[in-house]
Amino acid sequence: MAKKTTYKAKDIEVLEGLEPVRKRPGMYIGSTNQDGLHHLVNEILDNSIDEVLAGHASKIYFNYKKNGTITIKDDGRGIPVDFHPKYKNKRALEVVLTTLHAGGKFNSNAYKTSGGLHGVGISVVNALSSHLIVDVYKDGKVYHQEYSKGKVKTKVKINKCSKKLKGTEITFIPDDLIFDVTNYVPKKLYNFINMKSVLVGGTTITFEIDKDLINDKTPNKKVFYYKNGIEDFFKSEYSNKKKLFEKNFSLKSKFNDDENYEIYISFNKDESSSLLSYCNTIETPDGGSHEIGVKNGILKAIKLYGQKNQISKINNINQNDIIDFSDIIISIFINDPSFEGQTKKRIIMPSLQKKIENKSQQEFLLWLNSNRKNSKILLDNLVERALQRTDLSKIQDLDRKSFKERNRLPGKLVDCSSRSTNNTEIFIVEGDSAGGSAKQARNRELQAILPLRGKILNVYNVGLSKIADNNEIQNLIQSLGCGIGKNFDIKKLRYEKIILMTDADVDGSHIATLLITFFYKYMKKLIDQNRLYIAMPPLFKIYDNNKYFYAFNEKEKNEIIKKEFKIDNYKITRFKGLGEMPSEQLKDTTMDQNNRKLISINPEKVGKDTKANEKLFETLMGKQAELRFKFIQKNANFIKNLDI
Repeated sequence: MAKKTTYKAKDIEVLEGLEPVRKRPGMYIGSTNQDGLHHLVNEILDNSIDEVLAGHASKIYFNYKKNGTITIKDDGRGIPVDFHPKYKNKRALEVVLTTLHAGGKFNSNAYKTSGGLHGVGISVVNALSSHLIVDVYKDGKVYHQEYSKGKVKTKVKINKCSKKLKGTEITFIPDDLIFDVTNYVPKKLYNFINMKSVLVGGTTITFEIDKDLINDKTPNKKVFYYKNGIEDFFKSEYSNKKKLFEKNFSLKSKFNDDENYEIYISFNKDESSSLLSYCNTIETPDGGSHEIGVKNGILKAIKLYGQKNQISKINNINQNDIIDFSDIIISIFINDPSFEGQTKKRIIMPSLQKKIENKSQQEFLLWLNSNRKNSKILLDNLVERALQRTDLSKIQDLDRKSFKERNRLPGKLVDCSSRSTNNTEIFIVEGDSAGGSAKQARNRELQAILPLRGKILNVYNVGLSKIADNNEIQNLIQSLGCGIGKNFDIKKLRYEKIILMTDADVDGSHIATLLITFFYKYMKKLIDQNRLYIAMPPLFKIYDNNKYFYAFNEKEKNEIIKKEFKIDNYKITRFKGLGEMPSEQLKDTTMDQNNRKLISINPEKVGKDTKANEKLFETLMGKQAELRFKFIQKNANFIKNLDI
């Protein structure tokens, strides 16, 4: 039988002073794990930063000792030490440290913009510390008081000191009864203190940790100073990144006389990104209104610019296409920020979002118009990313299991019947006539034929927007089924070998070169994994009534004649194209797996000498047509030059 319980006035628990913090620490610092532990440092550091923002401090000192103590000192005005009008027997210093919601940040008289918003920071740290010492330096005196677990341990002691000394110094040890662990991570401390210095440019923060506490490459001493704040940080932090172009986008703007914000964006070639956002120097890892405003504004500016300049497929771009290839810092300083929860991880302020969005759109549009060369590079890249994500990534893994799936394949493709990819091949041939011969000559179970109409698009200097509009390339991509670019997945390749089968003349060489260029740029792993081949059709047939031979070039033809035919009663047929070769001959010479000659694109050389390959492709596929023509004329059999 359940025990009877009562619920009366005596059951109502009243928590005095800082007891609520010790009872429910997660409500005030988020958690009692590493994140909550480091939050204590943030709370104290933010008070010092607020003195900097208010114009009263320029230097901060941070120290972490091996005995577990953290010391943070600034040269600001110092916590007030006069007696509080409401608590006449207590100095303001003691009130601030022992009372929740006691501080100078509830009105804008003492602080215009503040990180320590709720007036609970220093008292929460006090409540969750086994020992805390405060020293306030004012007018040649130092006011000293000690606490334990939020309770006063000593009266305020006053001693003389140099009149040059001013500010507040806090030393504390986290309470191991509250926290899962009480050891700080030096690298984490280093990084967020560094960022505080970045966001309040012109401030000196001296960082020091006992060497015994460090087990990685984190420096034990460092003086952080960024004269130009975020701009200087970008120059040092992202100098090794492969940028799309050197010029970054930066915006500094004011909401009013004492509120402002700053945005800095660097665009890179790598698929690596970072987005850091802050409000009054407090990191907002969950973003919120300021991040949304910037993202919306930048995207709108890009679409407006693209539409005005008639850039194809500009509307396909979304925020991720921009953000995933950018390094961004957003920093705002406002009077009354509205955070989601005490840990201040996300800002919710719709009116602020609209202001930032409008200004970001306006300024980024101006930047695009003022940097047209860079704008073209940026928008071409964005369109290409969008197309990889949308149009071209819609190509699905097409196997041969059902009629429905076969219907999604290009109409020109004559597929093989095998349900497995083992030993299967796709021959890419030029023109319908060659395609007709190849269809008759093929092994129906293992060999597929894809005829291409004429020369395919030269992809070397064009973006994916042109590729997406090109039927021949789309048919090729869809037939292979493995996607392209960052969506490429070799596991989805529908054939074991891809074989280029073009005529053995200058035009055929050019078509093969165009195809190899496409694979090199968008499916390089096919080359790396030795999946791409060139079929070698013969140029000549030398025969008499009794025998025949095939020759692949003039030299071989002459050697065969000299060796095999003693008198001049032989005949020579020169094959002008694969379409003119009877299907039986095409099978015997070029497609039969037992007799043919296949040349593999050499993966080792292509992989090792990237610069040499880029130079070769620039010659073959660049904008100077005369270079290409001269090269192909000189190297009609261009294979050797492509390291295959």
